[in-house]
Amino acid sequence: MNSAQAKRVLEAALLCTAQPLSLREMRVLFDDALGADTLRQLLGELQQEWTNRGLELVVVASGWRFQSRPEMREFLDRLHPEKPPKYTRAALETLAIIAYRQPVTRGDMEDIRGVTINSQILKQLEDRGWVEVIGHRETVGRPALYATTRQFLDDMGLASLDQLPLLSSVDHQASALAGLVEDEGPVQPTLSLEEALEPLEPEIPFEPAAPTLADDATAPPPPAPDSESSDPEHEH
Repeated sequence: MNSAQAKRVLEAALLCTAQPLSLREMRVLFDDALGADTLRQLLGELQQEWTNRGLELVVVASGWRFQSRPEMREFLDRLHPEKPPKYTRAALETLAIIAYRQPVTRGDMEDIRGVTINSQILKQLEDRGWVEVIGHRETVGRPALYATTRQFLDDMGLASLDQLPLLSSVDHQASALAGLVEDEGPVQPTLSLEEALEPLEPEIPFEPAAPTLADDATAPPPPAPDSESSDPEHEH
């Protein structure tokens, strides 16, 4: 099989699947006859060939996929005029804190925001597949540690967390994520990655999550209630 034929196979597979394809999955198409480096070269050539088309070939956290170009959205929306779900400012700020500061506890998030976080916000982000509990901090109460998922990166069109817009404040970070959620395009960075991801405190060891996850049992005294939502059942 020559390179032209191989690209046709890759093109067909990528266009006919709903999920990104990893290099490992693409190797199966050729009975492992093509290595990862060869596949990357062929995919790079495909990217160039689709430069002036309505679709583009991109790489995200889970692999490679075709997607419509951002400038096509206004036309495609006419076919499906329903709007995607809107997220509250509180939800976007919570997501931004997790994305930029992970892993973090609920107490960390509340310290940064200065308000209590409604349990429904975290549940909404977990149900969407964007955040998950990855372990517990080894401190009193062993509070759960939250981090973003691969699905979060895929949905934001990112290959890694390094591609997050580098912004200084939670407010700007939340606005940047709102833009990614709505496909408005990336926001220009203003900080280095080290500055944007500067840890909240010295790293504390944590254990992997147990099969049964416990809620964040302890945290500092509760801050002022969130103006957008309150959660009377939540205790620190």
